[in-house]
Amino acid sequence: MTTYASDLLRLLAERGYIHQITDPEGLDALAARQVVPGYIGFDATARSLHVGSLVQIMLLRRLQQAGHKPIVLMGGGTSKIGDPSFKDEARKLLTAETIDANIASIRRVFEAFLTFGDGPSDAVMVNNADWLDALEYIPFLRQIGQHFSVNRMLSFDSVKLRLDREQSLSFLEFNYMILQAYDFRELALRAGCRLQLGGSDQWGNIVNGIELTRRMDSVEVYGVTTPLITTADGGKMGKTEKGAVWLNADQLSPYDYWQFWRNTQDADVGKFLRLFTDLPLDEIARLEALEGAGINDAKKALADAATAMLHGAEAAASAAETARRTFEEGAAGEDLPTLKVTGEIGLVDALVGLGLVASKNEARRLIQQGGARVNGEAVTGDGPVAVSGEVRISAGKKKHGLLVS
Repeated sequence: MTTYASDLLRLLAERGYIHQITDPEGLDALAARQVVPGYIGFDATARSLHVGSLVQIMLLRRLQQAGHKPIVLMGGGTSKIGDPSFKDEARKLLTAETIDANIASIRRVFEAFLTFGDGPSDAVMVNNADWLDALEYIPFLRQIGQHFSVNRMLSFDSVKLRLDREQSLSFLEFNYMILQAYDFRELALRAGCRLQLGGSDQWGNIVNGIELTRRMDSVEVYGVTTPLITTADGGKMGKTEKGAVWLNADQLSPYDYWQFWRNTQDADVGKFLRLFTDLPLDEIARLEALEGAGINDAKKALADAATAMLHGAEAAASAAETARRTFEEGAAGEDLPTLKVTGEIGLVDALVGLGLVASKNEARRLIQQGGARVNGEAVTGDGPVAVSGEVRISAGKKKHGLLVS
């Protein structure tokens, strides 16, 4: 492992965040001598970010922990276009009102991970609509467009993917990479930003911004990308049978979030503890060395720490207790998904209504295979379930819900 002089790059390297750095020596020296404002851009195309964005959120947290200034750039302007990077098709265009509402909703998540304020290392949230909405087209083309080669833009993987698949890439989307580069330059001028961080798929966009800022303003800025985070079986981080693992509590309960981390594959526990928790590295080394049934303690530590960071210690403790009562004592917990029923309900409808399966066909297959249980007893048909008080419905060993009258 490379030895760094700055706390920032040492911290990022030790915890596994670094994939590429545009100028490691230059950034290391800068971070060792001054507070470095650094930013990551986030789409405002939904009301919540999901766990696939968590590495980037944690990067900003690490930046602040090392004494530097996180800038959360919300794409209020670029979300009106949509990032074409590695997307198979164009996104639906959103109204300005929808985008503003999404940004307000997303901010709540960042407030759990970062300290906002006016201090030198306090986080700030900015919106690129503040400058992009005011651009005049002809002056922008004359001033900025001359620095971009279409030949080079066509060579980027994010563009080649769409063209190779003969899928339409609109001129609107094609402009996205120019606007992202312009964001970096604008933040360098407005906020003294010297660093852009992002996923490995953003390397080309980051380099564009560095080169634009250097050419137009003779300012040295830097870029860091993270590796693509996959699970031990090669799957995409955060991809589950039930869909996206949202970070806002109103879209995914703290209990379900806790369960997501508790279900981590054995081989991923150490990596995820380093990336997604603040536990000390020596404690992580101890936890990931556990074997056999002991690895479950490491998974619970991961679930507790990750959930407490996002939803608070009380929610994490409640989720852990519900899981303990459900799985160890066979009891129900108040954090389990619930469905109110008057009288009775078919088992297929109950499984779907509780969100334990994604479809009725999946529910029927589960029942046929003996994986559906009512109050702990296996059921092999879609007969009516009489509901009086509470009835526990289970899909396999790990998914449970309550029918309540």
